[in-house]
Amino acid sequence: MKKIITALLMTSSLSVSANNAEFTTTQLQQVDEVRTAALKSHLSYELLESLTTEVGPRLPGTENDKKAVAWAKAKFNELGFDKVWLEEATFPKWRRYSESGKILTPSEQPLHLTALGNSVSTPDDGISAPVVLFETLDELIAAPANSLEGKIAYINYRMNRDIDGNGYGPAVKARATGAIEAAKKGAVAYMMRSVSTAHHRFAHTGGSYYKEGVKKIPNVTIANPDADQIARLVALNKKVTVNINVQTQSLGEGTSYNVIGQFNGTENPEQYVLIGGHLDSWDLGTGALDDGAGVALTMAAAKHISDVKRPKRSIRVVLFAAEELGLWGAKAYFAQHKSDLHNIVAAAESDFGADVVYGFESNVNAASLPVVRAIAKELAALNIEYIGKNQANGGPDLIPFKKAVSAPIFELAQDGTDYFDYHHTADDTLDKVTPAKLRQNTAAYAVFALMAADAKTTIQPKAQAN
Repeated sequence: MKKIITALLMTSSLSVSANNAEFTTTQLQQVDEVRTAALKSHLSYELLESLTTEVGPRLPGTENDKKAVAWAKAKFNELGFDKVWLEEATFPKWRRYSESGKILTPSEQPLHLTALGNSVSTPDDGISAPVVLFETLDELIAAPANSLEGKIAYINYRMNRDIDGNGYGPAVKARATGAIEAAKKGAVAYMMRSVSTAHHRFAHTGGSYYKEGVKKIPNVTIANPDADQIARLVALNKKVTVNINVQTQSLGEGTSYNVIGQFNGTENPEQYVLIGGHLDSWDLGTGALDDGAGVALTMAAAKHISDVKRPKRSIRVVLFAAEELGLWGAKAYFAQHKSDLHNIVAAAESDFGADVVYGFESNVNAASLPVVRAIAKELAALNIEYIGKNQANGGPDLIPFKKAVSAPIFELAQDGTDYFDYHHTADDTLDKVTPAKLRQNTAAYAVFALMAADAKTTIQPKAQAN
């Protein structure tokens, strides 16, 4: 990695032929200066170390969540942002207190499990019941009515490993709605294989939901090795009975805050590039990968830009609240700003860990593609490939943005090959972050944000379909 970084620092980006319509030679020199500074700086790692060490886990509505908000506001001010402010977001508060599990038959052995977010409690002594195994959510949905009376529904879906995390979607659907479908069939509880690509014995939490009119049942995931154990027992035609015990609580409406820092533009300050991540995390680890890294690297990227220049348009870093419990901070932000969303000229969220950015993609009006290609050329010095399909999806906190308007969305695609080994677990900790890779991420966001904010042409979204 050291050799790679050294090579990147020596790469010249001053060939102007493809870029001179949008950027001057001086502007490209400034891009190179910002990129070089970000690759050399330890700022993003220092911010991440501070957040995960001094605050730690940041479940929305907890005391640590409040500390994270105060931490972010203070850091924005320390870094010299021109404007720093908070915007309120409300959400349903939820707590996990204790959890345990074990296989009872055919032989007693422990289960490593965790409650899914929003899960209701079991009785104090847990729930003991036979397991009915399904390989997919569709199989559970197709089960006969009342066929799971007095039983625990179990989905054994195994997530595949891939650089872009493409197995996450089907797994998340089972995580989000499995308890609803199990309850419809009469199940007393719902259990699923963790949304995970790891062999480690960590259970992965995540968001789940209930439906009005459908009984709420406890909702847990189990670690992959334990999932394999249950699957083997079922394959041997053994009657598998388990006990699950989770103690949780819903605490009504909670309040947190989106924390926002902005460096003002010099010519069109009302227009801005939006970058950021979500400030909250699950309670099991310290949220280094999800999403402390995104918080730290976007804050640092904006700072590196400001050390060189103030671009034409503003750079706004938004640290969203309560993402893990349902994108509540993002919903609040885009609702509050619905009258001026047209001022967002580019938006990108870092929320996929801290491995290297390998690809760059846009979702913009065709007339803006010359700007995109110019940015892509400068990102190539960081070994980032231009995907060029103009079909970027963006991060999860941008979903409400895309639903509200046709939005100029960008994606700086990170290598997610092993991201889901640690995602939403106790193993999401600082030691999983490689500083050199974090610096490459920071440099990528700095180059992207500076160029999107300083281009001659204002980036426009795709035209909305009638």
